[in-house]
Amino acid sequence: MKLSVDSLTTGLQFHGEVQGKRQHYYVLSSARQYFVMSLSLSKRDAGNFNLVGKAAVEKLHKRLRGKRGLTARLVYERSRRGVPSALVALNMLYVLVATGRASIDQRRLAAREIFFNLTA
Repeated sequence: MKLSVDSLTTGLQFHGEVQGKRQHYYVLSSARQYFVMSLSLSKRDAGNFNLVGKAAVEKLHKRLRGKRGLTARLVYERSRRGVPSALVALNMLYVLVATGRASIDQRRLAAREIFFNLTA
């Protein structure tokens, strides 16, 4: 059986794709949460997904809009109550990119971390 994004995501709204450092992410949503999914590059028919609450993403965007040069670690450290880990922060930033409310800073691609710029 070939793993397909279409068969896994029936009934979800597609928002966009984001290219990370090593993975390609697909962002979809249901009524209450975002679904951040990546397919494995090395294992056939394998992948990962993470769920992120829509309310948490909206709150993060409202608080940090207009900021530049943000990393997942920085977002996590600045908002410990709303963001339980740096991985959750990264997924929230991927959601913001896929929904057009943030971008990946192309000038800093050589850095170890991904830097994000949020729109106002």
